[in-house]
Amino acid sequence: MDNEVLILVLALATFALVVGVALWQRARVAKLKNDPERSAFVDNHGTAPRPNRPGTEH
Repeated sequence: MDNEVLILVLALATFALVVGVALWQRARVAKLKNDPERSAFVDNHGTAPRPNRPGTEH
């Protein structure tokens, strides 16, 4: 029983640590960009692909 509780506590602590680091890094990037918006990739994802650059047609 003791080991089961320890494993659960370690799993939850690891998850909380990962979420905390992700939020910290996101806030850090937003501060560096001076813009709290999501990245351009997320904003433009799912739209039609942009045209090829000249000279790169295959």
